[in-house]
Amino acid sequence: MPADAAAPVGVFDSGVGGLSVLREIRQRLPHEALLYVADSAHVPYGEKTPDFIRQRCRAIASFLLDRGAKALVLACNTATAAGVAELRELYPEVPIVGMEPAVKPAARATRSGVVGVLATTGTLKSARFAALLDRFASDVRVITQPCPGLVERIEAGDLQGPVTRALLAGWVEPLLAQGCDTLILGCTHYPFIRPLLTELVPQDVQLVDTGAAVARRLEQLLASSGLLNHSQRQQPARFFSSGAPGRLAEVLPLLWGDEADVQVCPV
Repeated sequence: MPADAAAPVGVFDSGVGGLSVLREIRQRLPHEALLYVADSAHVPYGEKTPDFIRQRCRAIASFLLDRGAKALVLACNTATAAGVAELRELYPEVPIVGMEPAVKPAARATRSGVVGVLATTGTLKSARFAALLDRFASDVRVITQPCPGLVERIEAGDLQGPVTRALLAGWVEPLLAQGCDTLILGCTHYPFIRPLLTELVPQDVQLVDTGAAVARRLEQLLASSGLLNHSQRQQPARFFSSGAPGRLAEVLPLLWGDEADVQVCPV
């Protein structure tokens, strides 16, 4: 095993949403050490400018690499759209995995020919998302729905409350009325409200996200680079927040499934 294969994988998001991706990585690659940064001082990214998001991506990537990260995962659709190309130019030797809404699998899965997308404003406005539609959704109708305020509800741990339910119902009902039978969860925060969504949509409506695909892609890149950790011992995850560490620590049992100390990310 190469000496640096034991190094950790760095994962970051604007807040707690990337924990949904971190769970998929842990499930697929249980022996990898993980570093997670919640950029909670600047959540949500979806309403920020691309220039600001790129600056945050550079700062957090540097923070993670300084702590020995052997690979980076941008566990955020908006951050990927704004910043992944620049990070790949800055760090060509580092395996970097980004996120994008699951347009391709959703277009294949729809039976009605109508696909709905729940996402942040930043993701829906990005050139990367437009290119996805051009490439994979030319034969289906795609209805996009920005979801302002939903990330903040999930950050607060409100996954089932009346405010979250009312917000979701107001966004989903018009999509269903137009024949949507496949719904893309276009933000890494949104898998956490999948149980609530299943109460609001018919059973035959498929919910699609890309967390598992990101974990598979990370495994492929680590394997091709000789960086897979073949240790048989599960490594603990380490957590950092640019906001109040206590806020992240409070929701970790709910969203990660375990308690953990949270350190300050000072960048």
